[in-house]
Amino acid sequence: MPPRSDDTPRRGVQPRRGTSRDLPPEETDDEGRGFGGIGDARAYTPRGRTVAERDQRTRSPRAGRNTDPFRPALQVLDGGRPQRGRRPDADLPDKSDKSRAEEQKGASRSGAKPDSAQRRESQQREAPLRQTRTRGAKPPESRTRGAKLPESRTREARLPESRTRDAKLPESRTRDAKARMPRGPRPEVVDDFDDDAFDGRSRGRGGRPAPAGTGKGSRNGRPPGYPRTGKIVAEPPKLANSTRRLRIGAVVALALFAMVGIRLVVLQVGSSPADAARLMELREDRLATVMLPAARGSILDRNGAVLAHSVEARFVAADPKLVKDPVKIAGILSPLIGVAASELVPKMTPHDRPGGGESRFEYLAQGVDIGIGEKIKAMDLPGIVVKQDERRDEPGADLAANLIGFVGADNSGLEGLEARYDSLLRGTDGEHVFEIGKGDLDKPIPGGYDKLTAPQPGTSLQLTIDDDLQYEVQRILCEQAKSDKASIAGAVVLDVKSGEVLAQASCPTYNAAKAEDYSPTDRVDVPSAIIADPGSVHKAFIFGAALQEGLITPDSVETIGPGIERGGYAFRDSHPQPKGTKITMPGILALSSNVGTILLADRLGAQRVYEYQQKFGLGKATNEGMPGEAPGKLLTPAEWSGSASGSVPIGMSVDATLIQMAAGYAAIANNGTYVQPHLIKAMISGQNGKVTPGPAPETHSVLSPNVAAELRNMMQAVVDDKEATGTQAAVSGYNVAGKTGTGKRLIDGQYTSYNYGSFIGMAPADNPQFVVAVSADVPHGSGGDVAAPAFSKMMQFALLQRKVPPSTTKPPTFKIHP
Repeated sequence: MPPRSDDTPRRGVQPRRGTSRDLPPEETDDEGRGFGGIGDARAYTPRGRTVAERDQRTRSPRAGRNTDPFRPALQVLDGGRPQRGRRPDADLPDKSDKSRAEEQKGASRSGAKPDSAQRRESQQREAPLRQTRTRGAKPPESRTRGAKLPESRTREARLPESRTRDAKLPESRTRDAKARMPRGPRPEVVDDFDDDAFDGRSRGRGGRPAPAGTGKGSRNGRPPGYPRTGKIVAEPPKLANSTRRLRIGAVVALALFAMVGIRLVVLQVGSSPADAARLMELREDRLATVMLPAARGSILDRNGAVLAHSVEARFVAADPKLVKDPVKIAGILSPLIGVAASELVPKMTPHDRPGGGESRFEYLAQGVDIGIGEKIKAMDLPGIVVKQDERRDEPGADLAANLIGFVGADNSGLEGLEARYDSLLRGTDGEHVFEIGKGDLDKPIPGGYDKLTAPQPGTSLQLTIDDDLQYEVQRILCEQAKSDKASIAGAVVLDVKSGEVLAQASCPTYNAAKAEDYSPTDRVDVPSAIIADPGSVHKAFIFGAALQEGLITPDSVETIGPGIERGGYAFRDSHPQPKGTKITMPGILALSSNVGTILLADRLGAQRVYEYQQKFGLGKATNEGMPGEAPGKLLTPAEWSGSASGSVPIGMSVDATLIQMAAGYAAIANNGTYVQPHLIKAMISGQNGKVTPGPAPETHSVLSPNVAAELRNMMQAVVDDKEATGTQAAVSGYNVAGKTGTGKRLIDGQYTSYNYGSFIGMAPADNPQFVVAVSADVPHGSGGDVAAPAFSKMMQFALLQRKVPPSTTKPPTFKIHP
């Protein structure tokens, strides 16, 4: 097959798009095309638009506005192709005069007008419409450059009237066409069609038109895509436009998403607590809650030894809604967990919680031994759950039990330091809330509501207590109390410089693991909770005030007698002296003379006595850390009665605790500076182990260092002088300064028959390290008899434990009488 020439068109002549309608048409062969009017030039696409309309919508708007809407139809009448670069008449085959004459003759016989007449009429009818449609439309210069045509060729091809757009139809056909036309806006006239589609689908082989009804996919005798002309159609509905439909769909979808998003924001942020509560109420019947107890913090001594801690145990709980037979199950559990069945049945019976809503969790027992807990779990009782728990354990049993206290069944502190620092020790319990079906209590529904709040471990307390010293002090105290038949006894050991409580013991004591087996009086912390008249130990404060105020010196002498009367009440000495006896200041302390002390207080006056009592820490709680610490009571000068000037200076009509008196003596030992006693050394976080020191103690000056040293020196006479009251408080190898005291306890407004004897001292006297205070409520005896011996043993142990060097100086020699 010979190669196709470049001049040979592909499947017919391909027109150049955008060709000006004023250019002369190319050579065409009108014969055999199979169409002859505008009605055959329109072809609808599947969406109802013409090929010309589709082509216009894909072009730019500017191009669409500059196109003559009648050009495609007129091109069809001219053969379907615009003529390019040549004169139309030049391309037509010449007809002989004979042929033309025959055609005119045939036309005259048929009643048709000649071609020239038809063309003139067609031009006259189309000129106004063409001028209206193309007014102001100037073809681009590039299209007309070099294409200068005669005026006769610039007009549209003249066609017979039967081939024009405005061909007249019979009246019947015109009436039918008007009936079929849609009402409303004026329909648009097809103004263009796709030349390429026309060429490719309407021609047969060799570029010639395919016979009607024979093309591939022909319909109604026309090939697919073949333009139909001459019909007027209405603009298709707007939604027939695919672009418009996509835009509307996108807008609707975005609007829906926006509405959903706004609703979610309202539910998450703008919902009121009432809305949230309503949602939770709907889930109440399906929610189960399991408490997760937080690990309770430990209580340690100053060296890290455990005084109280928690060990692993089990708790037994019930879901009342799942328990089928509360009475039967209560009978099974009661002997195992040690709880009466009458207490278990109400907890396992369905009921509402105090705050509203059905109860789904109730503790039956806590701190259950592991073996018992596992046994109950193996029974697989309906509605009964056994989980890991903890139980408080005190390795030392009764060691510092009155100080530490104990916890209840729910692991919360009830007494002692356990109660005082319960909020720190217990931490924050967690909980597991989940949806359940008909399964066990601790089996959540997969994918259901499940919220886990992890427990926060409690903070551990590190005390200032030394467990070894505590044990020894407690042992000595209880032995002495038992020997003297004391109802109660207490002891305190203070570090002079820091104010730390190294030991704080009480007797009787108890086993904190079985606290319920002891009476409340057995669990009392004597040093901080028991108030009594301190007795003669109070005299040291009067001597310190007199020295500080310059009313006396260590060498001063006072004249005393066997007794003195104040407010109608006679005050006598335990070591009576004849009237007019001269006595030194150390002698008054050594013999514990009431008369001599009252005379010194007279010089001070009620106001200064009261002020120095406060400076030494009386009249208010020390806040060492124990709960329920008694503040004591002082009489203000306005409250002094006639006898108060005699009773107050010697420690009567004064309510004080042992820890208050010990702190006052520590001020004397610490060169006159009062340091608040305290039990908490540090706090250890249960989450990250961070150690936080305890609060710094309060301090203030009471005496000058020189006055404090002079007072300590005079107080040595109480222990060293053979006639003194505190000789049993001596410590081998160490100089001891202190004072004995014998007072009374006031119970329900009445003094008891027992003597509240005490001894408070310090050692070494020249540079004190410790203050030890001992008291005991005994049926008979004084402080020098019941407290001094215990003091000696306690002080000796403390000095040896700390490896304090013995005193290198001999105690001074005192003269009782000048």
